[in-house]
Amino acid sequence: MSKPKRDVSSPAEIAAYQELVNHAHAQRHVPRLVQAEHVLASIHGGGVVGRFNAWLAVQITSKVGTMWAAYLFALLALVSLPAAIASGNTIVIVAWLAQTFLQLVLLPIIIVGQNVQQAANDARALADHQTLTAVHDLTKHIDVLQDQQIQILEVLKK
Repeated sequence: MSKPKRDVSSPAEIAAYQELVNHAHAQRHVPRLVQAEHVLASIHGGGVVGRFNAWLAVQITSKVGTMWAAYLFALLALVSLPAAIASGNTIVIVAWLAQTFLQLVLLPIIIVGQNVQQAANDARALADHQTLTAVHDLTKHIDVLQDQQIQILEVLKK
């Protein structure tokens, strides 16, 4: 089977190319910054219940997701450590370590780590947004200059 000849573009390809190089597109485009708080409605819904659920989740996470909560949970877990050790049962000691200490203490530490990562992501998104907005503004300016050059060349052709 032979490949089709590609020395001539189809009308659809020409139209797609013209849309891409259309200077008006860059002039119309408005850059926007999207961060975590902008998508809350898509997670819990935009109604009263959805907003309440999002608010409650953020309140709980902001309280539990601190190193102070991790320290408090560690102290709370240590209360039952003497009883686990006194039992002399390896299964009870391992269960205390896995089910009480690790789960109770690691939860807030993981949330703190996620908060740090999210802050870095938001800062990166803001920096990228500012950079891309500047590039967009430059592109619009270049489009204007290019249009002016085309007009000058058309005048010179006459």
